[in-house]
Amino acid sequence: MTDFTYELHDDGVAVITWDVPGKSMNVLSRDAFDTVEGFIDQALADDAVKGVVITSGKDTFAGGMDLNVLASIKAESGDNPAQALFDFTMNGHRILRKIERAGLDPKTNKGGKPIACAIPGLCAGIGTEIALACHRRFMADTPKGRIGLPEILLGLFPGAGGTTRYSRMVGAMQAAPVLLEGKMLDPKKAKSAQLIDEVVAPDELLAKAKEWVLNATDADIVKPWDEKGWKMPGGAPYHPAGFMTFVGASAMVNGNTQGVYPAAQALLSSVYEGAMVPFDTALKIEARWFTKILMDPTSAAMIRSLFINKQALEKGANRPNVPDETVKKVGVLGAGMMGAGIAYVSANAGIEVVLIDQSQEAADRGKSYSTGILDKGIQRKKVTEEKKDQVLERITATTDLNALKGVDLIVEAVFEDPGVKAEMTQKVEAIIGEDAIFATNTSTLPITELAKASKRPGQFIGIHFFSPVDKMMLVEIIKGAETGDRAVAKALDFVRQLRKTPIVVNDARFFYANRCIIPYINEGIRMVGEGVEPALIENAARLLGFPLGPLQLVDETSIDLGVKIAKATRAAMGDAYPDGAVDEVLFWMADQGRMGRKSKSGFYAYDEAGKRQGLWDGLEGKYPVADTQPDLSTVQHRLMMAQVLEAVRAFEDGVLEDIREGDVGAILGWGFAPWSGGPFSWLDMVGAAKAAEICENLGSHGPRFATPALLKDLAATGETFYGRYGGGQAAEAA
Repeated sequence: MTDFTYELHDDGVAVITWDVPGKSMNVLSRDAFDTVEGFIDQALADDAVKGVVITSGKDTFAGGMDLNVLASIKAESGDNPAQALFDFTMNGHRILRKIERAGLDPKTNKGGKPIACAIPGLCAGIGTEIALACHRRFMADTPKGRIGLPEILLGLFPGAGGTTRYSRMVGAMQAAPVLLEGKMLDPKKAKSAQLIDEVVAPDELLAKAKEWVLNATDADIVKPWDEKGWKMPGGAPYHPAGFMTFVGASAMVNGNTQGVYPAAQALLSSVYEGAMVPFDTALKIEARWFTKILMDPTSAAMIRSLFINKQALEKGANRPNVPDETVKKVGVLGAGMMGAGIAYVSANAGIEVVLIDQSQEAADRGKSYSTGILDKGIQRKKVTEEKKDQVLERITATTDLNALKGVDLIVEAVFEDPGVKAEMTQKVEAIIGEDAIFATNTSTLPITELAKASKRPGQFIGIHFFSPVDKMMLVEIIKGAETGDRAVAKALDFVRQLRKTPIVVNDARFFYANRCIIPYINEGIRMVGEGVEPALIENAARLLGFPLGPLQLVDETSIDLGVKIAKATRAAMGDAYPDGAVDEVLFWMADQGRMGRKSKSGFYAYDEAGKRQGLWDGLEGKYPVADTQPDLSTVQHRLMMAQVLEAVRAFEDGVLEDIREGDVGAILGWGFAPWSGGPFSWLDMVGAAKAAEICENLGSHGPRFATPALLKDLAATGETFYGRYGGGQAAEAA
C-alpha cells in the first residue's frame, strides 16, 4: 500500500487521497511527495481529467512532515548537508509549484486544470502548505478541526512555500499571528484569515470540492502573484506603509524572542527579501533561509527534544516489557486543586473516576472544578454539552472509601504530610484489590519512605503532576527502592492515556524537576541578598529564553511554599544545608507578609486585581543595590549553571536514567530555555570543555558550581552527552 492513492471518478474529477497505512494521522514521508507528483502529472496529461481534488482518507488531513526525514538527509549527506537540505527543499517547491500552476500556459495563464483541497480535520505544517498551493481550499466544519503553520514552535518556520505564499496572500502584518505565533485556527477563523476559502458540512466536503473543480475557470486558478501588476498586500518593504510594517514586525520578533530563537528572525528575513523579487525567486530565498535554520544547532536541538525525543517517550521508550496496563477505573484521594485536576484529566480521557474527600461538600467542590473547565470550553465552542455530560458522568464524588472497590489505580493527592499519606495508604489498601497500583502525587516527599506504609511496596509508585494539571504536559513518575515493573508500566500507560508526556526517575530528594528548579530560584534570591539589581537578575533570565525570571517564579509558586521546603530541607540535611543566605532573604519576605502573587505582594508589586506592577521598590531598603554590578554574562551563567549542573548530577547519581527525559522534562516542566533543547542539549551546544571553564570562573561563588566528574570526563575526551548517551543508556554505562 502507498501513502497516496489516485482514482478518476465518472464526473472527470481525479481524487488523490492521502491515507498513510497504520498511522492515525498522515505525515509526509520522503518518498511520498514523488508519488503525489506522479499523480499530478497523470492528471494533467489525461484529457479525461477535468480537475483534481486532494483529500484525506482519515478524519484529519495531515500532522506535517516526518521530521526524522530532515535528520536522515543531514546524516546521509556527508560533508555538505546544507546543499542536500537545500536541494530537498527546492524539490518540494518544484512539486508544489507544479500543483499551483496546474498546466497553465506560462505566457497566457490559460489551459490549466483546477485543483482543490478537501480538508476533513486537523491540518498542520506541510499539509497546510500543500493546501495553500491548491487553487481552492474546503474545510469540514468539525469541533476539533484546526489548521495552521505551527513550525515556529519547533524551532523551524514554514519552509515548503508556506511563508512566501501566505505572506503574499494576506500581507506581512496579517500573516504574523499564523506564521510567527504558530496559531492553529478553527475553520471559521481560518476562513477569516484566508487559510481556507470555504467551510462546509463534513458529509458535503468532497462533493463541494468537486463541484467547484467542475465549474472553475482559468481566472479562478491563477494565483495573484502570477498575474501582471500584482502588489504585496499592505505594501512591500520599499513602500511607506510596508516599511513601517516590517519595522514593527522586526521589533515584535525581537521583543518576543529576545534574540534566542533564530527561526523567527529567519522567517521575517525570508518574507522581507522575498517581497522584493518575483515569486519563484522568493521561494529560493525561503529555501536558503530554511536551510540555514535546519543547520542551526538551536533548531536541531529543539526538533530533537520537542519532537523526536518527546514522541519517543510518549510512545513508551522506557516502558518495562510487561503486558498492557491501561487504566479503566482510577480512585483519586483528595479533592483539592491537584486531586480535582487529576480527576478532570482522567475523566476527560475516558477513565471512570472515584473522587474521595473527607466531606461531601469538598468532594462535590472538587467535581465542580471539572464543570468549570468544561463550561469554559463550551463558551469557546471547543466542548459540546454532550461532551460535558459524558465527562461529568464519569466522576463519582463521595466520602465513601468503599466506592474504591474495583479501581485498578489509586492516585493519592492528600495533604503533603507523611503521616496523613501513610494513614490513607493503609485505609485504602484494605479496600482495593490485590492487583491495584497505589500512586502518591507528591513533589518532594521521598517515595521509598512513603512506601513503608504500604503492604505492597512493589505496587507503590510516585506520580508528580505539575500545576495546573489540565494545562501542564509533563508528569514525573518516581520509582521507589522496591517499586516493580508493573507499577511503572501502569503509571506510564496512565499518563499516556491522559495524552501527557511522562519521564521516569529514581527516588531522591526533590526527584528531578524540583532538584533543578529550586537552585534556579535560589540563585536569583541569593543574588538579591548580594546586592545584585533585581531587574538585572530577571532580565538576564528572560534574555536566556526563560519564560519567568527566578523572582517572578517564586512569586507565582508562593514564597511561603519556598519557606516550607527550605525548613524541611534544612531539617533533613543538618549542617550540610547550603542555602542559609537564600533563607535570610526568603524568610524576611515571608515575615513581611509578602507571600507572592496569591497575597498580591512579593518580590513584585501587584494591583488590587493581582496584576504585576513591576519589582517591589521596598526590597532595596533591606537589600541595597551594590554600587558595582556583575556583568550580564556572569548573572546568566549563574542562573543557567545552577540548573544545568543539577541535571548532570541527577544523571550521575542515577536519579535520571535517560538524558532525553532530562531535556524534555526540563522544557515541559519548568520552561527551561526551549531554544536550547534542554540542559544536556545546551551543554552539547557550548561544549563540555567550555562548560567546565564556566564552572571554574564561577568557583568563587561557592561549591555548587564545582564541575561534575562526568562533565570533566566529557571535556577530556571531547565527547558530547548525546554522542555518548543519546540512545537512552544511563550514566553508569559509560
